[in-house]
Amino acid sequence: MTTSTTRAQTGTVGTRAADAGSMVRIGLLHHVTCSINSICHAIGERPFTTCDKSANVWRLAILSMGESWHNLHNADPTRARHGVDRGQLDSSARTIWVLEKLGWACGVRWPRPERLDGKRRQ
Repeated sequence: MTTSTTRAQTGTVGTRAADAGSMVRIGLLHHVTCSINSICHAIGERPFTTCDKSANVWRLAILSMGESWHNLHNADPTRARHGVDRGQLDSSARTIWVLEKLGWACGVRWPRPERLDGKRRQ
């Protein structure tokens, strides 16, 4: 026999699970963001010239949607894509590209090869 109390408790459990899932998602987002701004300024590859110690850390690329290609982000911050070299996954750039093709984003600034070459370390 199902009572209204049982139904209310089930709803409460579902709400608690959704709340817990949201907290995990938010916690993961903040950890990845803090990792980008700390780890990517301490270790990693630095293929582009910058005025800081920003670096690329490939291990964070998937979790950060490509934001861990931090060296180019700081070398040329107005560009939509940061993972420009072969094998650099940048899903946020792909998302922006899709939005641009759908007409939902305009004036997107993509990296130009001649500009990249000028910013590369020799």
